[in-house]
Amino acid sequence: MLLRRRLLSTAAAAARGPPPIRVDLAESAGRGVFATRPVPAGELLHSAQPLVCHPSPSLLHEVCYSCLRRKPGEGRVSSGGYYFCSDACREQAKGFHDVDKNADWSSFDDHCSSRGLKYPYMAKRLACMVISGAANADCLNILQPARLHQGTLIEMEEEFELLESTFRKAGFQEEVTSSSVSCDASVGNAVYMLPSFYNHDCDPNTHIVWLENVDAKLKALRDIEEGEELRICYIDTSMDVNARQKILADGFGFECHCLRCLSGD
Repeated sequence: MLLRRRLLSTAAAAARGPPPIRVDLAESAGRGVFATRPVPAGELLHSAQPLVCHPSPSLLHEVCYSCLRRKPGEGRVSSGGYYFCSDACREQAKGFHDVDKNADWSSFDDHCSSRGLKYPYMAKRLACMVISGAANADCLNILQPARLHQGTLIEMEEEFELLESTFRKAGFQEEVTSSSVSCDASVGNAVYMLPSFYNHDCDPNTHIVWLENVDAKLKALRDIEEGEELRICYIDTSMDVNARQKILADGFGFECHCLRCLSGD
């Protein structure tokens, strides 16, 4: 019976085939993601697990420290007080959680809280992963944006100094590279590999949804033609054109030239 189930599962996976997408060079935005066949509205294009994630600081006791799954009721709590939704998540996070809980983050937390910052926690998590051996130091580059506003760069330097100081006081001497991230979710923050190749459009044909945990699901918003570039919106689509342009320029380092912005909508 078990063998039969495995064969059926393998057959079903083969029937589904690979995701109907490819990563290729886009005309005006470096690499992009394109449809390899017609995609109907509502189709799930693919799912993606994060390279690194971190719960929102205010929800550390309500969201799983490892996978960002919301707490349904009684959960498993570690000695550090953080919530884990399962023994598997607690075991997976053990190494970098030990680094995290053995450091005094009060100055770092005060700095981020007073400025309403979320993304430095991504650098903190990834640094803890590198120190614990859960990630390679080379992966720190995944959080380094290509272009940033000068004011943001100055803030990043200050936050990196706090991060480095905290590790030094805790006895961790490993070198940590300054980094930031631009990916947000309602219960925390995460950065992904394949979804990071999706370019922006203020009138997107694709969007990302999160259902139970931090795994991202990319779905088609409308019918998409073969060869068409798949684009998501990095910000709130309900904002007017001036607000969108400012946030994209200051936070993402580019000026949007999508059809919606060019029309002044």
